[in-house]
This record gives sequence, C-alpha cells and structure tokens, in this order.
Amino acid sequence: MARLFTLTLKCPERAGIVHAVTSFLVERACDIVEHQQFDDRVRGTLFQRTSFTCPAPQATVADLSRQFGPVAREFEMEFELFDDRETRILVMVSKAGHCLNDLIFRWRAGSLGADIAAVVSNHEDLRPMADAAGLDFVHVPVTPDVKPEAEARLLELVDEYEADLVVLARYMQVLSDDLCGKLAGKAINIHHSFLPGFKGAKPYHQAYDRGVKYVGATAHYVTPELDEGPIIEQEVLRVDHGHDPRALATVGRDAEALALARAVRWHGEHRVLLNGNSTVVFR
Repeated sequence: MARLFTLTLKCPERAGIVHAVTSFLVERACDIVEHQQFDDRVRGTLFQRTSFTCPAPQATVADLSRQFGPVAREFEMEFELFDDRETRILVMVSKAGHCLNDLIFRWRAGSLGADIAAVVSNHEDLRPMADAAGLDFVHVPVTPDVKPEAEARLLELVDEYEADLVVLARYMQVLSDDLCGKLAGKAINIHHSFLPGFKGAKPYHQAYDRGVKYVGATAHYVTPELDEGPIIEQEVLRVDHGHDPRALATVGRDAEALALARAVRWHGEHRVLLNGNSTVVFR
C-alpha cells in the first residue's frame, strides 16, 4: 500500500526548482496528491509544500531525505520530510478551560489534525476535564523558587510522551528564554488580543473602556520576545457598545479557541513554514 509523505521546503528563487522536485518524485513513481507554493518576491524566497504517495512499501523519511539531499544542495534548500504519522501534542493549561475543551472536542471528532498525548498544568483545576477525555494529566506546580525545575520537568514530559508540539492553551506562565529557545518552532501560544493590542491585566476591560468594535485572538509561535513570535492565525469577531467586559470576554474566548485550533491543525498538517519573523501558511 502506498504511503503518504509531505515535503516542505524553502530556498532562494531561481528557475527549475519545481521541475527538480517533481522529477525526483516521478523517478520514484510517486504520485503528487497536493502541491502549493509561494514566491516571496520581497525576500527572493520560494516556499513549497508537496504531499505525495510513494509506492515503495519500505520507503522511509530517512531514505527519501537522503536521496533528496543532492537536489536540496543544488538549490540551497532547507527542507523537511514527514510521513503520515500524526503530530503528537502536549497541551499546557492553567485554570481557564475553554481552549482545552475545544481542542479535546476536535481531537475526539478527528478534525484537530493532531493527536493529544497529555495535558500538563500548573494547577489541578482542569484535571477532571482531562480525565473525562481519557488523557493523562500531569500537575507541575510553578513558583519562582522552582521554575527551573518545573521547566526541566516539562522537557522531560516532551520526551516521555514523544511530543512534536507544545500547545499553550491559556497557560498563564511566561516561559524562560532558555526554554523558548529549546522549543523554537515547536511551541504555539494563544494570545487574548488581535496583536498588537491591549497588553497587561484585564485586556477586555481595556477594550471596553476604548469602545472596541472587534475582539480578536492571535495564535503564534513562542519566542523569548513575549507575545512577539511569528503569527500563525488570527481571529476577529464583531462587537458593539452593548458588550460589557463580561460579554467581551465570552466573545474573546470563542476567538481564542478558533484561532488556536486552526493553528494547531495547520502545524500538525505541516502547512506552516517560518519566514523570518512571519509565517507562510498553506491552507
């Protein structure tokens, strides 16, 4: 039975890139099932995502990557190759459960595009939600005195659960610069604003005081620069003068859940490519 693989790459723009990739696949009797590309004319960079089936039953990511090496070197490509194994995610939460609840619902429905491996929290509040879904729940308390130990434990859990991605689903702790570096490109956060926006405490109260007409949320990769990482997805919902802070928060929770779920799915399906401090998302 033919196996599904996905190739993502970026390289300097020049003639012959697509031909080289398709020729490589044709030579191995592979069948392209989805292909998308984007030419960033400003940066002079080509981005490409190609999904294909390979008839060779013993084909592996390692073998195909090795064989693709000469093509990649010729065109100065940065590439990754994935098989059809589901992306495993470690979800981190604190006390708010709306994002976790939405991720669990989509996971159970088979529409998340990823497999939830476990839930990690610095509080016990959401243990019943994880237990009800049959998910492991790991309590890792965080205080200033034990933060280094807590972050070391998180990295242990990433290895233990073989997680490909860490999802901060309203996890109310700032990760250290060191941890952000170790999780670069492998951790997604949801921010309760359409960035740039109202920062600090009580963002919905600030929004109410300013009479905003849209409430938004931003899903982005985690970087040492707080809430400044490459943006994957944003969601905005219209509001009006009749929305008090509580109503704004309710609408905001919907925006957060939607933006985060899309970002997780697109990352899980290998549709997000980093482009400096921004992203290319092949939807």
